[in-house]
Amino acid sequence: MTMSQLTPGVVPGRLPAEAYCRNFADVEPPLDRHEAKVAADRCYFCHDAPCVTACPTAIDIPLFIRQIATGTPEAAARTIFNQNILGGMCARVCPTEQLCEEVCVREVAEGKPVEIARLQRHATDTLMAKNVHPFQRAAPTGKRVAVVGAGPAGLAAAHRLAMLGHEVTIFDAHPKPGGLNEYGIASYKTPGNFAQAEVDWLLMIGGITLRTGQALGRDITLEGLRAGFDAVFLGMGLSGVNALRAEGEERDNVHPAVDFIAALRQAEDLSALPIGRDVVVIGGGMTAIDAAVQSKLLGAETVTIVYRRGQERMSASRHEQDHATSHGVRIICNAAPVKVHGNGAVREVEFAYTEDGPGGLKLLSETFRLKADQLFKAIGQTLGEVPEGIALQGGKIAVDAAGRTSLEGVWAGGDCATGGEDLTVTAVAQGRDAAMDIHAELVGS
Repeated sequence: MTMSQLTPGVVPGRLPAEAYCRNFADVEPPLDRHEAKVAADRCYFCHDAPCVTACPTAIDIPLFIRQIATGTPEAAARTIFNQNILGGMCARVCPTEQLCEEVCVREVAEGKPVEIARLQRHATDTLMAKNVHPFQRAAPTGKRVAVVGAGPAGLAAAHRLAMLGHEVTIFDAHPKPGGLNEYGIASYKTPGNFAQAEVDWLLMIGGITLRTGQALGRDITLEGLRAGFDAVFLGMGLSGVNALRAEGEERDNVHPAVDFIAALRQAEDLSALPIGRDVVVIGGGMTAIDAAVQSKLLGAETVTIVYRRGQERMSASRHEQDHATSHGVRIICNAAPVKVHGNGAVREVEFAYTEDGPGGLKLLSETFRLKADQLFKAIGQTLGEVPEGIALQGGKIAVDAAGRTSLEGVWAGGDCATGGEDLTVTAVAQGRDAAMDIHAELVGS
């Protein structure tokens, strides 16, 4: 049977075969050498540049842009990688419109910032295409460090520790390394298997052993790692998913948005991935945007994001919201789910209008329903299994400014730790900084 956008239910193959390749192509094509030099010439190379302060990894942005302007993108890449070893991925997924580009002097004066992200991608892609690594390992220290989680925080920590001469073993529960970069980001942002290519390039530093399919609490224990290694870094992210707390959410075709995104990222044939005719996504962050846009790109006829508070409270940037609406996604704010209707599978979702006041969020008596044969939950994640004996704060692993936990010899960073902001760039900064503190502890400096 031939499927189309009008076919009811959750089915694969809603679009012509050629549409999938077009829909999931690179959302932001790279700059060529000439375009990069023209874009770099717009930079004022500010002293005490606000863009550097706004970058969680404190990349010297004016310096790397000047290096591009003078025709040395490889040197620019080294400037970037010195602070952010995942600078290639961050150039693709970082919300620069809320960070460095938002405070760019050009943005403030003209409403059009220097294209920092695209320039960063130009530099990092240029160097990585040469299949060389910009750093070398220091002399071996004889110390061994375990890293739990091969996501941005774990990879950044492992690379910095290996570069400083330590032997590092990364344990990850997934079949592939990369964490959020591999399993949790829209495919059109990182086409061409970039996440795995970046990991392979990062591992060229040497001194890092990767062990996949190893979950903390199932295959390895924190106690065992502490006994077998000189230090442990926890960067396993968030594995639990918050519940809607709405009647009927156990019905068929109601899924966590993160699971949908992960399945899409690992699908070899996008046309074989089932998608609903009418899709509803509940949430207001990047995961909600990514799930909604990709549902549309897979051929859903109607896709609606529903968020419980006002649009200004959505954690997804306005740029990403506009990206969603430009693809036909509708955004409804100030509404919360109260019941999932259907006979076995979801057919409608009932919402109550909300009012956000000094006393918190209040459900109003007036309700409405949205037709839905597929419902995605994107309302945040939780830590999941907590290692015994480790202190928590706000549902995450409590850490100090250096990433130290309540257990001696154990550090943490990224989304699983306090201060994590569900951003690749923040996780990289925490992993890098924790690695420097681990190094100081191990070598006694």
